[in-house]
Amino acid sequence: MLGELLKHRVLGNPVRFGIMLYLLPREKALFKDLQNVLDLTPGNLDSHLRALEREGYVRIGKTLMDRPRTMVRITDRGREETKKHMENLKKVLSEMEK
Repeated sequence: MLGELLKHRVLGNPVRFGIMLYLLPREKALFKDLQNVLDLTPGNLDSHLRALEREGYVRIGKTLMDRPRTMVRITDRGREETKKHMENLKKVLSEMEK
């Protein structure tokens, strides 16, 4: 089970998992908010978001507020896969406590 968690192509990366954990209860977030919360450079965050978008976990788009801003939204697939990954983490932790 531990090996499967570490081999997960997308969520095995701690930054990507952090992005998904942030989005899970919120459904969406501004790029700048994610950047600040995760303390990432714009280029680094963009790279991770593009990887998540390629897998269908997030959608990235523009929204017009006081000015155009980049909005990141979690998809149904992203929500399901993140929850599944969290359940697998719980199983690993449970096995470690035995």
